[in-house]
Amino acid sequence: MKICVTGAEGFIGKNLCKHLDSMNHEVTKFEYAMNSFPDPSMYDWVIHLGAISSTTERNVELIMDQNYEYSLKLLQMCDTMGVNFQYSSSASVYGNTNSFVENGPIYPQSPYAWSKYLFDRFVQQAMGEFKILVQGFRYFNVYGDHEEHKGDQASPVTKFSKQAKENGIIKLFENSDQYLRDFVCVDDVCNVHCQMLQHDVSGIYNVGTGTATSFQSVADSVAKKYNAKIQTIPMPQQLTGQYQSYTCADLTELNKNVTINYKTVEQYLND
Repeated sequence: MKICVTGAEGFIGKNLCKHLDSMNHEVTKFEYAMNSFPDPSMYDWVIHLGAISSTTERNVELIMDQNYEYSLKLLQMCDTMGVNFQYSSSASVYGNTNSFVENGPIYPQSPYAWSKYLFDRFVQQAMGEFKILVQGFRYFNVYGDHEEHKGDQASPVTKFSKQAKENGIIKLFENSDQYLRDFVCVDDVCNVHCQMLQHDVSGIYNVGTGTATSFQSVADSVAKKYNAKIQTIPMPQQLTGQYQSYTCADLTELNKNVTINYKTVEQYLND
């Protein structure tokens, strides 16, 4: 298939293009920029990953322009030209809740989460009107290769590994055993994208492992791998209450279409 990937130079984009290439798809890497759009008519699928991915960005106008307005226009172009569309959403839309079902309650807490939720809502409301397949993926906590450039936005797996290799000490916030997330390897995320290309289905799907793991457990795995020590530090006041304390994907809908043997953090570290 001919596939265009926006955001191809980003963390997930780099990994996904590698997977698509290995499956002999004809991949075009589109350099995402505001007011610059690919020509969907040249492709079978457009996979839209280009966006502001910083969960701490506070410029609401910028976020809405890039994460909502741009996505909306690109989707409408694809629908007009009959080109199928995959896009990245985020589990941040759920906010502080213990229920992570695609059609369940939504409590977005940040401008980033709101931008993702509003586009998801548009897709859900218009789903019966599209002439194409539209597949949205709510990524949970993705980690893996090629995210080093993300700095503070990198996953705990990558940040802890960097600290362990450079200093032999992992800095971990207090009470990290009480913060549990669904950490999913980027390779598994890519496998979801690739398998879903083969299915004539539309919808919004959670992409995680279905298992919640504490930050403490991740730090323990990294410390074991690199023979590092863990140093507990206070959580900065400005971060208190800003993050979901628990995430765990309900995979009921996704598992109707894909079969993934999800990696654990420990398996990833030892690969």
